[in-house]
Amino acid sequence: MNKKVLIGLFAGVAIGATLGILFAPDKGSETRKKIKDKGNDYKNKAADKYGQLADAAHEKIDAVRSKFNELTGRAEKAANGAMEKANTTV
Repeated sequence: MNKKVLIGLFAGVAIGATLGILFAPDKGSETRKKIKDKGNDYKNKAADKYGQLADAAHEKIDAVRSKFNELTGRAEKAANGAMEKANTTV
């Protein structure tokens, strides 16, 4: 999913929830508490999502790093073998 779509989705949900709370027939203090609680909920959900995305990115980076190390190891072995072969031929 596109980053802009996710941001728009979260913004729409936050605005909708805030408007719903503001138009509810509650006292001001209760409304402010609800807004604060909803804000904290959204903040926590966003932090969880960020953590999941960061974990996935780290896993991908580790996989690429591992593959790179494997390929450089193969290249080094091949180069060493070629050098040994060249040295024995000379």
